[in-house]
Amino acid sequence: MAEMRSWQSMVDTNAALLLRTTGRKPSDWAAEARSAGITTREELSRWLRDRGVTGYSLMSVDWEVFGLPEVFLRSADELYEAQYADRPALRPLADRIRLWAAETPGTVIQMRKTYVSLQSSRRKFAQLTPSTRTAADLSFRLAVPDLPGLEPVRADDPFAWRIRLRHEDDVDDALLRALSAALEDSLGRSSA
Repeated sequence: MAEMRSWQSMVDTNAALLLRTTGRKPSDWAAEARSAGITTREELSRWLRDRGVTGYSLMSVDWEVFGLPEVFLRSADELYEAQYADRPALRPLADRIRLWAAETPGTVIQMRKTYVSLQSSRRKFAQLTPSTRTAADLSFRLAVPDLPGLEPVRADDPFAWRIRLRHEDDVDDALLRALSAALEDSLGRSSA
């Protein structure tokens, strides 16, 4: 079964990217920044950009110098529990989707503060967000054919399609087939 990942996997990935692109670990860059008298995030960002360190690599050094955000210190289970703490009626439907993801080869469950990201080895293909106290939105990158209730929501977003879920029974065979189609599409193996 797939494991639920916390923010730690992103922290590790960013550190590996920094090492791969610069040949130096976040701790190496942080020590040099401290020696240079860097005391603010703005100074650090400017200093790193001047040295060609940007994006996720820059974030890796920032976290080494100034510490991780508090939410990054939570486990995947803690993040998941917090999402449904004040909406227990939605938890059974979220659990069904999480169980599908855990049992589906090639699916990675990435926990975030306000949503669950379902990813393949290539990219994210779906996202479950408890959007209100009575509904959760399952967003897709793909306009899955023949999925009742699928609606366009954000034309300027890669996740431009969603289905609103209110009950555990909304997670039916058609929805699980749609998730499978989205997974296959994310791997470049889709005919949808």
